[in-house]
Parts: sequence; C-alpha cells; structure tokens
Amino acid sequence: MTGIYNVKDGQYLTVIRKDEFCHDALTTHSEGEVILSGKTSIGFTGFANHNGKATLSFGFPYREAPKSNVRKLTLAPEVEAYQKLGKGETVMLTWEIAYGSSDDFSGFVRRTWEYSYDMYRPQPVSTSYSSEKMKEVMSNYFVESFIDGPVLSYYASPRMHVLTCDSPPVAEVGFVGRVLLNAFNAWEYGYGHDRQELVEDCRKIFGSYLENGFTPGGFFRERVSFINDPKGEDRPANSIRRQSEAVYAMLHYLDYERANGRKHPEWEYRLRNILDMFLKIQNADGSFPRKFKDDFTITDKSGGSTPSATLPLVMAYKYFRDKRYLESAKHTADYLEKELISKADYFSSTLDANCEDKEASLYAATATYYLALITKGEERKHYADLTREAAYFALSWYYVWDVPFADGEMLGDLGFKTRGWGNVSVENNHIDVFVFEFGSVLNWLAKEYDEPRFSAFSNVISTSMRQLLPYEGHLCGVAKVGYYPEVVQHTNWDYGKNGKGYYNNIFAPGWTVASLWELLTPGRAEKFMKD
Repeated sequence: MTGIYNVKDGQYLTVIRKDEFCHDALTTHSEGEVILSGKTSIGFTGFANHNGKATLSFGFPYREAPKSNVRKLTLAPEVEAYQKLGKGETVMLTWEIAYGSSDDFSGFVRRTWEYSYDMYRPQPVSTSYSSEKMKEVMSNYFVESFIDGPVLSYYASPRMHVLTCDSPPVAEVGFVGRVLLNAFNAWEYGYGHDRQELVEDCRKIFGSYLENGFTPGGFFRERVSFINDPKGEDRPANSIRRQSEAVYAMLHYLDYERANGRKHPEWEYRLRNILDMFLKIQNADGSFPRKFKDDFTITDKSGGSTPSATLPLVMAYKYFRDKRYLESAKHTADYLEKELISKADYFSSTLDANCEDKEASLYAATATYYLALITKGEERKHYADLTREAAYFALSWYYVWDVPFADGEMLGDLGFKTRGWGNVSVENNHIDVFVFEFGSVLNWLAKEYDEPRFSAFSNVISTSMRQLLPYEGHLCGVAKVGYYPEVVQHTNWDYGKNGKGYYNNIFAPGWTVASLWELLTPGRAEKFMKD
C-alpha cells in the first residue's frame, strides 16, 4: 500500500493491493529486464515525478526505477521483472484506489493505518510458545553470553556472528547491548524461578558497574571494548539514549530491591548524579542533545533521541519524589509536541542515523504514555492524546500482511509470517523485534479510547514475534539456544550479507532479548507508577 497527501488542500490518495500474497520466485539477475523462475505475488507501489507533479505508481511484477536500492547508501541500476505466462494462462490482479481528506498529515496516517488494518485484518500467528516458555528459552542467553571480566562483568552482544554466537569482548549498557536491562530481567527472573546462578552473575554485573562502570565525569561508560585494551576502550562521547536506557534499567532494579527490603544508597547517589547532569544539558526548548562529552560539550545537537530521556525522568520523580525530574520530563514533552508530533516528523532516535525511523515514533509514544500515567485531569488527557497520535506513526512501521518467500529461502522454509513485525527506518529496510513497552502502550490506549484495533494488533505483534525462538532442534538459523535473531531480511534490500529470506551475518541479541522480555512482561510502567 502507498499513500500520498497534499499539505495544501488536505486531499490524499492511496492505492492498496488486495490479492493474496502466496508466491515468490528466485531470479538469476538483480538488474535490467529479468524473467522470473516461477510465480510471484510481488508487485510494486510507489511514487513518481511526472513533469513536477507527485503521483502514485503501481504495477506487476516488481519494478524499481530509475535506480534500485540494494542496501544503505548503495544504489544499483533499475530492475524490471517479468513473469512467464503460457498460452491461455491468465493472472487476475486487484488494486483499490481510495480518495479522502484530512486536516493534517497525522490524521492522514491514522486513517490510512485504520484502512489498511481493516483491509488485511491481520490475525494472531499461531505459535505454541507461552510467555513463560519464551523467557525460559531466552534465559540461556544470560547464561552463555555472560563474561566475568576483571574490569566489568556483562552480557556480550554487539557484532556477534550468527553462525557461532561467539561473545565479543564489548560491554554496552544501552542501544544494542542493554547489559543493565538484561541484568535486571535476569535478576528478577532468577529470584522468581530459583535460578541462583543468574542472580550471582547479575550481582557481579551490578557490582562491577558500580565500581568501574562510570566515566570520570560520572556518566555511565556506555560502550566499552576490551578487544585491544584489557582495561577497556571507551567511545569518545556520551549519548542521551544509552545513558537514559541505563538509568531506566537501574531504576527498575532499585524499585524491585526496595520492594523486597534491600537498599542501595551508592547506586541511588550515582543515578541522582547522572539525572542532575541531565538537567544541566537539557536545552531551553526541552530537548536533549544526542551526544555530548563529560564536560557537557555538545558533539551532536540533534534532538531526535529526546524521548528516551523522558522515561527515566518520570521514573526518577516517582522513585526519588523530586519534582525537578518531573518538570524536566514535561519539558521534553513540550519539545516532542512542537517538533516531532505536531510536525509529524519522527526522526533520528538512533545513535547515528539522520532519517525517519520507527524508534523515534515508538519512543515518543512511550514517553507521553509515561507522563499520562503520572498526571491527572486535563493534563493527563493531553498526554494521552499525544500518545495516541504518535502511536499511529509507530504502527505505520509494522506489517499487517505477510511477505511471501521463495522455496529454499530460510525464512520461507521456516513458515515465517511478517505480520506484526516492524520495519526499521527509511535507511535500513529490514524488520526486527524492536517493541519493548509498545505492546503495553497499545493495550492502554485500547482501554483509554475504546479502540479494539490497538489491543488486537498488540496481540498480533506479541504472537508473531515469538516465531523465531531458537531452541534445541529448532535453532532458526542461529547457533545457540535463546539468542533471538535481529536483522531479519524480508526484501531484496540487503543489510550487508545474505539477502532476502535470511539474517545478516552479524547481530546483537542483547537488545532483541531485552525487547521481547519487556513485551512479555506487560504493564511494567503502570506497576512502577502506582502508589
């Protein structure tokens, strides 16, 4: 489906393919005129420039022109596919063209998503893996990726090889490492399931980070590589996203510990110090710079990562009862509303991309959800409305239909369904399991606005993202049990190696395990915010 919106008069036009998508065929060529080896369901929809006018274009089979996009920052010659038809054979194809109007682009996105959802009616994917089974299997990642180092103890994740699942000596507290969130998940799970080995490993992680996990200025050491230096090499700048994700994880840990009668004043001191530094680097418009040094020198002023800071600030207000943190969180929402949500421009939430991405809209929706949970009356309603608006943009990244695969492609042979999985960004056209608390956000919105599509699709996401669980006898293309795959390539766009129907050759299972763990632990934020 493709849609186009005219900002001048509010009119929009969409075209949606209504056929069943059952087939794909391998080809020996990736450019020029290509005759496919068999039947395909893959057509095309897109945009074209006709004498300065933006138009919609659609057809069958696929065509990409004037260039084909094979991977990030790499364009190739155009490709046009043909499917062979024998004498007397016919192919029936159906597109539906729809017209409408909306007051703004956000309304267009909402109506278009509802339309596509109602058209395809995605159903939950049938899997036999309960949430408890998922966690049991994924807990093997905590066991096998654990590194008990002389400086830091951690779970290995970044740049791991799919075929070996070796443990690179790199510790990362956020983004694709999520060491501290995984440690909290393992800590809670270990206590709840009498897994003392997990608890003891986590104790080493928390202890090592308390002793050696901070920069001279008091921020978390975000990404520490021990490849060339046994003492560890640090990235030259801090990022608001990794810092926020680390603080978020440790506030969950401290809240859990306090509920169980255990106190950690040294950790509380460390976190308050970082939070107070957050207040110093926050800009006048409420945004946070994406990257900065210990001395607060800004190295990347982009505000796209701002909503990642909202979560720990709201949590810190609840935990420490310090109103400064809530005021800072509300100030981030001022920025989000003005620069992201009202402009429908959800950009650059990741550490290095400068583009529209799923994570920016998802983080924005989660940030305003946190503020709605902690406020009352009209203020609460305002944040809830912002959450709903941002959520539609996040939903627009998630598939409501199933991409077909050719015989012999690994994902097709596994019977993999793409519905419920989200595309990553306009630069990285693969799908992954980045969802974290978004399922809880959707379920909350469903109740708040009496919108059953939200909870129904949350169930699609939850069931679909269980499909590639690697367990003994069913490793789904990875080398170790519980190491959930990351870069799932569902189109001819190639992230780096292997292409459609396979994973990229390197991945980072630390964040995939953390994301699914939060999806399978619904209502965490609501529980945290309760008095």
